[in-house]
Amino acid sequence: MLTGASGLFPANLLAQPAAPASAAASPAATGTSAAPKRGQPITLNFTNADIEAVARTMATLTGRNVVVDPRVKGTITLNTESPVSPAMAYYQFRTLLRLQGYTVVQGDDLDRVLPEADAKLQSSMVGISESGEKTASGNQLMTQIIRLQHENAINLVAILRPLISPNNTINVNPGTNALVITDYADNLRRLARIVAALDVANATGLEVVPLKHANAVDLAPLVLRLLDSGGSAAPAGQADTGFKTTVLAEPRSNALILRAANQARLALAMSLIDKLDQPGGSNANGDAGNIYVVYLKNANAVQLAPMLRAAISGEAAGRIATGAAAGNTAAANAASTGGQIQADPATNALIITGSQPQYRQLRAVIDKLDARRAQVFVESLIAEVNADKAAEFGIQWQGVLGKNGDANVGLLGTNFSIGGTNIVKLATSAASGTVSPSTGINVGVASQVNGVYVLGFLARFLEASGDGNILSTPNLLTLDNEEAKIVIGQNVPFVTGQYTNTGASTTTVNPFQTIERKDVGLTLRVKPQISENGTVKLTIFQEVSSVQASSVNSATGLITNKRSIESNVLVQDGAIVVLGGLLSDEYAGNQEKVPGLADVPFFGNLFKSEARSRKKTNLMVFLRPVVVRDAAAIDALSLDRYEAMRSSQQQGQPVQSNLVPINEAPVLPSAPTSTPAKKP
Repeated sequence: MLTGASGLFPANLLAQPAAPASAAASPAATGTSAAPKRGQPITLNFTNADIEAVARTMATLTGRNVVVDPRVKGTITLNTESPVSPAMAYYQFRTLLRLQGYTVVQGDDLDRVLPEADAKLQSSMVGISESGEKTASGNQLMTQIIRLQHENAINLVAILRPLISPNNTINVNPGTNALVITDYADNLRRLARIVAALDVANATGLEVVPLKHANAVDLAPLVLRLLDSGGSAAPAGQADTGFKTTVLAEPRSNALILRAANQARLALAMSLIDKLDQPGGSNANGDAGNIYVVYLKNANAVQLAPMLRAAISGEAAGRIATGAAAGNTAAANAASTGGQIQADPATNALIITGSQPQYRQLRAVIDKLDARRAQVFVESLIAEVNADKAAEFGIQWQGVLGKNGDANVGLLGTNFSIGGTNIVKLATSAASGTVSPSTGINVGVASQVNGVYVLGFLARFLEASGDGNILSTPNLLTLDNEEAKIVIGQNVPFVTGQYTNTGASTTTVNPFQTIERKDVGLTLRVKPQISENGTVKLTIFQEVSSVQASSVNSATGLITNKRSIESNVLVQDGAIVVLGGLLSDEYAGNQEKVPGLADVPFFGNLFKSEARSRKKTNLMVFLRPVVVRDAAAIDALSLDRYEAMRSSQQQGQPVQSNLVPINEAPVLPSAPTSTPAKKP
C-alpha cells in the first residue's frame, strides 16, 4: 500500500514520483514504498481504479479538497508514459471523467465530482464577452455570455445547438441580443470563434446603378423578384430578421438604387442588372424609344383610349394591393406607374408611352378590340289599313193648313238636323236664292205660295265609304350596338304662342307668333345587339303620325294623329318578328224621330232621320334583322338592292310618244362587277 497526504491507497493504485537524474535507483527499485510528494512530477498508472480513490489521489497531488458525489460510480484507467505535473495529471483526470459523463465543478475551496447533467446547475464560473473576444479554456464547466453586434442571436441557436453536448444548454436573451451557453471551457472557446465569424455586418452600402437601355420602373420589380426567389425562408419557430435586398427605381435619372444583404448578394444583383440592361432586338421602336403609335382600323381612338387607361389603372391597383400584402414596397411603388395612352382624332391613332413589355401587352388587347364589327340590316314593313263607312236616311216635310186671308193658319211638318240638312233652313235659303242641299240623293217637293215656291218635302239618302292602305318599307343598316334612325315625312310648323295689341290705345302695332316645327310622318329608330349564338336584341321605337285634314285651317291649331310602338325584342338572324297591331274599330249611330209615329212599321220612316258610321284602323309592324359580318356580305346586299332599284326605274319608263319628245326617264348605271384596285 502507498501512503499519501490524504491517507492510505490500495495496492493497485500506483503513483510514483519521478527519480532525480543523479539517483541510482527509484524507490521501487530499492524495494521501498514512498508516498508521492505534492508538486513533484509523477507517473500515473491507474488500472480499473475506483473513481473515488483516484479522486483522493488527485487531492493529495494538487492540494485541493475533492468531494465525490455518491451518484458517481465506476472505475477509470489513467496511465502516463512519462512523468507529468500535478496540474496535468488533474487535467487528465477531469478529461476521463468527462468521457464517462462526470465532471469536476471547481469552487473556491472545494472541487466536486458530479454527474454532467447536474453540473450545469452547480457551476459558479460565469464569463462575459463580446462577439470575437477570447474565452477561458480547459475542461472546466462554466457559463459564458456572448453579446452579438450584428447578427440576431435567435438565428444562431440552430447553428450552435448541435455543437454543444446534450447535457448542456444554450439560451437567448432577446433584450440584449446575447447568447447564454453552459459548456466546457474548451468548447466555449471554439463556439466563440464560430460566433465571431458569423457576427458580421449583413448589409452593404447604397449603390446607384444607372441604366442605359431598360426602364428603371419596369426593371426594379423584376430584379427584386428574382433576388427574393433565390432566398430561403426562416425556419419554423424563428424570426426572420435578416436584412433583405432592396431595389428602388429612380425615374428621373433612369437608375436603380440597390442595397444588398451582403457583398455576395450585391454582386449577384449587379450581374443580374447588367444582363437585363440590354438594347432591344431588331424590332425595337428605333428613335421613338418607348413611345409607340398604333393606327386603328375599325375602333374609335377617342373612345378606346379611356377604356385602356382604366384597364391599366385597375391592373396597377391589383399589383399594388398584392405587393402591399406581401410586404413588397418596391413592387407596390413600381406598379403605381404605368404607361400613358392618348388618342389622336385626326389620324384615329393611339399614342402609347411605356416599356416594350407593357406595349406588347396593350397591343394584344388593342388587336382584339380593333376587330371589324358586325352590322345589322333591318328590313321593316309598316302596313296601315283604314276603312270608313257612313249611311244616312231621313224624310222631312212641312205643310200649311188654311187659305190666304184666313185669320189663323196652321203649320204641320218635321225637320231634323242630322247631316246638317234642315228643311226649314233649306227653304229659307231657297227663298234668298242661296240654297245648298246636302250630299247624297235629295228628293224634294216645292209648293207655290203667293207666287213663291216653298220647299214642302225633302227625302235624303246617303251611303259613303272610304278605304286607306298605307304601306311603308323603311330599311336601315347600322353597326352592332349602335342606334340608327330614319325619318320619312314633313317638318310641320305648330304655333306655340302669339301676341297682338289690337284694341289698345296706342297706334303702334307689333304682332308676332312663335312657331315650333316637328317631324310628322314615319319615324323608325333601332339599336341592335348581336349575341354569340346569333340572336339579335332590338331596341325599337316606331312612330307613324299625320296631320288631320279637317284641322288645317283651324283657328286652334293643327291636330296630328300619332301611332307609336316602343319595345325590346329578341329575334334570330334572318327571322321575321311582328311587333303588334294597333287596331281601332269605332261605331257611331244617331237618330231623330217623332215619338210614336216613327215607330209605325214602314210608314214610321216618314217621321224620322237616321245616320250611322263605322271606322276601322289596323296598323301592323314587321321587322327582319339580317346580320352582316364581312365585306362580301355587305357587297352582295348592296348590289341586290341596287339592281332592284335599277330594274324598277327601267320598268317605269314613259310610253313612247312622237308628239311629246321626252321618252326617257333617268336610270341608274350598271353596277360595277369588281372593286377597283386601291392606289398605293
